[in-house]
Amino acid sequence: MFPLSSRSRRPVPKPPAPETRTLDVAGRLMPLTIRQHERATRITLRIEPGGRALKMTIPRGLAAREVNAFLDRHQGWLLTKLAKFATQANLQSGSEILLRGIRHRIEHTGSLRGLTEAVIADGLPVLRVSGLPEHAGRRIATFLKKEARADLEKLVALHAKAIRATVSSISMKDTRSRWGSCSSGGNLSFSWRIVMAPPLVIDYLAAHEVAHLREMNHGPRFWALCRKLCPDMDEAKAWLKRHGSQLHAIDFD
Repeated sequence: MFPLSSRSRRPVPKPPAPETRTLDVAGRLMPLTIRQHERATRITLRIEPGGRALKMTIPRGLAAREVNAFLDRHQGWLLTKLAKFATQANLQSGSEILLRGIRHRIEHTGSLRGLTEAVIADGLPVLRVSGLPEHAGRRIATFLKKEARADLEKLVALHAKAIRATVSSISMKDTRSRWGSCSSGGNLSFSWRIVMAPPLVIDYLAAHEVAHLREMNHGPRFWALCRKLCPDMDEAKAWLKRHGSQLHAIDFD
């Protein structure tokens, strides 16, 4: 037997740590993360869901002056895109919030105690919020989580029964990278912000994650099953693509 070669392979160098900085976009300070990627051949700039941060991917070793020049050239593009995010620093009385696709005027009741509830007042949808005004965002978020759980538990049960699937658990989260997820153990997770979307979008999200109980992928069989559970799938996906980031942009803190 011949001895194995003692020549060792060259170690693969680790990519540099991401650079973080703050970018001034016409007076709006945006957190920016810049990552170097071995396979990147061009610069890509992405606005994070909710319009609160930016992510940039660049070829490895790209000069800082080229990065800065790219950012300068795309100031106009950033301004146009960021203008679409209807951020709300606080949810004051008289402002509006979506609930199942319908705009509700927020009305502080003036009472320190009481429930947050959606009602019809003078023929218009209103969201009545008790407590101190500075706690309105937190109270509205709690209300939306409760409403989202009620809707999604009902819809998940309906779709799971249709395909004879078993759901282990359902949880509500405030994720920005995805609207829902399904684990191999049958645990479903949803962003509670989806309850601000129209009912057909909420139904699509429930159907999407339930379909993963049978198909843990996004192949043709998965999409066929998803469409069977939710015939309005295309319309719902289009709505999320157009308006989803605006739901993430609302600040409840």
